[in-house]
Amino acid sequence: MPSCVLAYSGGLDTSVILGWLQDEGYDIHAVYVDLGQPCEDREAILQKARDHGALSSQLIDAREELCREYAFPVLQWQAKYEGIYLLGTSIARPLISKVCLQVAREVGAVAYAHGATGKGNDQCRFQLAAEALDPNIKIIAPWRDEKFRSAFPGRTELIDYCDIKKIPVKASIAKPYSSDENCLHISYEAGELEDPNVNGLALVDFGMGVSPQDAPDAVEEVTIRFESGVPVAIDGVAKSPLEMVESMNQIAGRNGVGRIDIVENRFVGMKSRGVYEAPGMTALYQAHLALEQLTLDRDVVHLRDRLAPEVAEMVYYGFWFVPKMDALLAFIREVQEPVTGEVKLGLYKGNVMVIGRTSPNSLYDAEVASMEGGGSYDQTDAEGFLRLQGLPSRVLGKVRPREY
Repeated sequence: MPSCVLAYSGGLDTSVILGWLQDEGYDIHAVYVDLGQPCEDREAILQKARDHGALSSQLIDAREELCREYAFPVLQWQAKYEGIYLLGTSIARPLISKVCLQVAREVGAVAYAHGATGKGNDQCRFQLAAEALDPNIKIIAPWRDEKFRSAFPGRTELIDYCDIKKIPVKASIAKPYSSDENCLHISYEAGELEDPNVNGLALVDFGMGVSPQDAPDAVEEVTIRFESGVPVAIDGVAKSPLEMVESMNQIAGRNGVGRIDIVENRFVGMKSRGVYEAPGMTALYQAHLALEQLTLDRDVVHLRDRLAPEVAEMVYYGFWFVPKMDALLAFIREVQEPVTGEVKLGLYKGNVMVIGRTSPNSLYDAEVASMEGGGSYDQTDAEGFLRLQGLPSRVLGKVRPREY
C-alpha cells in the first residue's frame, strides 16, 4: 500500500481523514506538529492515531523554530496583512508542511495530506510550501475531493463516522465559532462570527488574556532588549525566542493587549471575518518599531515600509519557500544589524505605550534636533535647500498659473 503523511491534530476533521485515507488504500503516518496549541495529553493523541490504524505517529516540537525562523523575521519586517493582522496562523503553515515533508522523506511516503478546506487560505499555504520543497509529493486535500464531501457534507456525518469507527472526539454539532491556536496567537472564525454585524469581541471566549475592561487599573512597565532586530531579553533576563513570546503573552495578556476584529480578503477571493488575539507579538511589534525609530536611516525605513505590505501578502498567501522571499529575508537581516538596544513599554488596558528607548547605535542627535537656539544645525542652510526644492514649482507656476 502507498504511504501518506497526515498533518494530524487529533480533532474531528483529521480523525475522520485518518480513517478515510485508510479506506482509500493508504498506510498513514500521523504527524502532530507542536506549535504551542493547547493539549491536555499529547501522548494520548499519538496513541489514538495508532489505535485507529496509523502505521506510526509522532510529535515534533517546532515551537522554537516557529518563533526564531518565521515569526521574528516577519516582526523585523513589521509585516501586517492589510495593515492589522500579525499573520500568526499564516506563518505557521509552511513550517507544518516542512516538518511533515521531512517525515515523508524519512518513511518513504509518496503523499502528504492535510485537513484544510477548499475555501480557506490554509490549503494554499500547505500546498505551496509542500510543492516548493518536494515537487514530486502528492498532495491530498480531502475537503477538495467531491467523494469525501459527498460522504461528509456536514459535522453530523463526521461525528457519526467517528461513532461508527469508535474514534473518540470532543466535538458537538453546534459551535458558536471555531478557533486555531499556537504560541503566537489564537484565531477565531466561522459559526456566529460569519455575521460581520455580531460583536465578535463580546462573543469570543478569549484564551490568552483578559479584556481591556478587566485589566488592572495601573500601568505595567516592561523593558525589552533587542539585538539586530531580534528580541532577546525581558527586564534584563535573557530568553530564547519561545520564552520571549510566552513571557510577553503573559505580561501583555494580563493587560488586555492584542485583540482585533477584522474582515479580511482571502487569497481565494472571498472576504472573511476573523477575530484574533496576539498579546505578546503586539507588544513586541510596538517595541521593535520604537527602536527602529532611533537606529535606522530614513530612506532604509521608507523602503522597508513600501515593501512590508508585499511581504505580509506573500506570507498570507503561502509564498514562503520562494526565491523572492529568500531575497527579502536576506535584505531585512542586513537592514536590522544596527537595531540593538532597549525599549521600555507601558501596558495599560489594551494600550501599548513607549515610555523610553535607548541604543548604542542611535542616530538621534539632540544638538541637531533641538528647537532651542544654537546647536550644530545652521538654520540659514535651509534657505538654499528650499529654493532648490521649490524650483520646479516656481517654473510651473509661471507657465501654468493655478487658481486660488
